[in-house]
Amino acid sequence: MQIIKLVFGLTFLLLISPVVNAQRPVLTDEEVVTETVTKEIDELFQSTEFTKKKAKKYADVKGTMVVDVGVVQNGKVSSFFKVDSDIKNIDFINFMSEYILEHKFQFKLQKQQSKSIHCQ
Repeated sequence: MQIIKLVFGLTFLLLISPVVNAQRPVLTDEEVVTETVTKEIDELFQSTEFTKKKAKKYADVKGTMVVDVGVVQNGKVSSFFKVDSDIKNIDFINFMSEYILEHKFQFKLQKQQSKSIHCQ
């Protein structure tokens, strides 16, 4: 009887865990949104996937970019605008733009809310 309860309990946990993981927090405070976007973008650019892609085509590109990133309610990036950059390689800037535009943040915004975040 104990084994059946344990198996049922584990099965229940396995079924519910994807639902729990799938729910992203809804952020409302503008400072928290900005901090979260900056943190996620920093993590994105330090990820193995990004560093491999960058090393493959743009290993010699170094510098900084200041961008405005628009985020809509579901956490998708809606816009990417380069404000300033000491990087002159247009292909790399386009690569960065596409990479960021494909990203989906690990949070949501309130309904009918969108944010534009200034990142360095």
